[in-house]
Amino acid sequence: MIKEGDAAPDFTARDAEGNEVKLSDLRGQKVVLYFYPKDDTPGCTKEACSFRDAHDVYGEKGIKVLGVSLDDEASHRKFASKYDLPFTLLADTDHSISDAYGVYGEKSYMGKNYMGVSRKTFLIDEEGHVKKVFDKVNVEQHADEVLAAFGFDLGNG
Repeated sequence: MIKEGDAAPDFTARDAEGNEVKLSDLRGQKVVLYFYPKDDTPGCTKEACSFRDAHDVYGEKGIKVLGVSLDDEASHRKFASKYDLPFTLLADTDHSISDAYGVYGEKSYMGKNYMGVSRKTFLIDEEGHVKKVFDKVNVEQHADEVLAAFGFDLGNG
């Protein structure tokens, strides 16, 4: 289980356009690594749109947002296009990133058990260490919570 102060596990994954993204290449900047269950579902859409709506502030503060789910590149392209998402979505189809961060496992919905990704966010500092872990995520206000955890305020920076 990854906790605050740990080195963030490095990974390489493909974004919606098929480009390789390597976490260690982002050293020197703050990174929001947020895991979500599935593209274009109600809660995941609200969470993504909260990051979209705060994207300009994130850019001004030098914070890179990476969304991760088990969906493939084509699904991410469709999701990003439909909601005009300006940040990077990563395809974790083999759940290797989700495994490394401890967010992949058995889930239950309406009496059925299945394997999937839990909604969780990791804030990674410029040195590549986990600054904060959000185990519980309010999908509509999460972008504001993340900025506050990095020491910024959405309203007055």
